[in-house]
Amino acid sequence: MAMLELRCSMVSIVVIKGEGVNTQVLLLQRASEYLRGVWSYVAGHIESNETGWQTAIRELHEETGLAAQMLFATSFCEQFYDAGNDCIMVVPAFVARVDDDCVVQLNDEHSALRWLSFEFAMCELPFGSQRELFAYVQREFIDRPPSEHLRIALH
Repeated sequence: MAMLELRCSMVSIVVIKGEGVNTQVLLLQRASEYLRGVWSYVAGHIESNETGWQTAIRELHEETGLAAQMLFATSFCEQFYDAGNDCIMVVPAFVARVDDDCVVQLNDEHSALRWLSFEFAMCELPFGSQRELFAYVQREFIDRPPSEHLRIALH
């Protein structure tokens, strides 16, 4: 019996700033061949000898020049069928809180950025799993304080 492989080779990072109703989330517009022009968020592949949370910190810095003031694991994993690799991708999500006055420096993977409310950001996301992730983050990290058990010690 043939089976589809499950792969977990990347992570996603939802970047937020502000508090409560003033919370904004960072959207990045893809510039590379893959998904060119699509609005998304920070994501990247896990390198050898790297943990998921270390990947999140590295990708955040590489794609935006930002450093997380706080990083949280979530219990949300995006799942989708990857036709190019004929597998099911499972992508654990992290939440990175950054300073309100941070300055984003995009790398060549992205052509534009926007800080938006979750409501407006969800309208820009093309995939259902992305919108589900944002709804989860809003519910579990904005509408209520996240559990300290999810916080990852950065130092």
